[in-house]
Amino acid sequence: MLEKIDIKERYRMKLMGSVRSILLATDGSDYSMGAVKEAIAFSRECNTSLRLLRVLEINPAYESMGFNYSTEMVKLVEEELDSIREDAALNNVECTTMLKRSERVHEAITEEAEKQRTDIIIMGRRGMTGLKKFIMGSVTAKVIASTSSKVLVVPKEAQLKGETLLVASDGSKHSEGAVNEAIDMASRCPVVKSLLAVSVVPDKSKLGQAKDILSKISDRANARGVKVETFPLVGQPYKTLVNASLEMAADIIIMGNYGSTGFAGVLMGSVAERVIALSMCSVLVVKNNAVH
Repeated sequence: MLEKIDIKERYRMKLMGSVRSILLATDGSDYSMGAVKEAIAFSRECNTSLRLLRVLEINPAYESMGFNYSTEMVKLVEEELDSIREDAALNNVECTTMLKRSERVHEAITEEAEKQRTDIIIMGRRGMTGLKKFIMGSVTAKVIASTSSKVLVVPKEAQLKGETLLVASDGSKHSEGAVNEAIDMASRCPVVKSLLAVSVVPDKSKLGQAKDILSKISDRANARGVKVETFPLVGQPYKTLVNASLEMAADIIIMGNYGSTGFAGVLMGSVAERVIALSMCSVLVVKNNAVH
């Protein structure tokens, strides 16, 4: 059971702004604990109820042969959900729990998010199992590919202090929502100490493009009274972004789902999913159409 969360200093104002609906999707593993803690903290600060979803993956072929989840297994999962609900209650957060069965876990999560008009989905990330395995098989990656909601991915040991924000942009429409979100965060939350903007290009000959992208971000931030430090960088985008987040001690990376060309493209090569797979800090993925 989690301790009572002290968010007085961490979230003196709403880092995420006006949030009406939060969906926490958990797989019951230790890898979800960081996500659980952040979901309860955000729900408390945003004064909104928390919806907790656990999806049990089913295999129709096995089900037809009589191999299904036992009563004991379901009972254990329900106890896990009850434990999280108790943690939420300890922190004065109303939590509704849901247990679903589905052939495709990510679809069940996305459908629930759309049904509830969820502002943000909060999920954990499993341990390092190889980049290719993450991209091809991660429920988190598939949810990001298919939902219109913001998705906050929290590694097991990550702590989202909200002090150093790093926003990544390639200048495309996929980055617009992320840039707006980052500037909004820095504008409304006094906890934020630094807003850093990074644009990565593959070679030095294109550094001018990165500088132009960052110049536009600076203009937008300045117009809101927000100071931003800009960093045009050269390298492979996902590796460069992850390294930059470590060197700059960022506690959250904000980015769009750029680098993708539809669902298949997202799973095969999205910069966002690769950053999530390797980042030591939380990552907030903002769809351009998810900006309120």
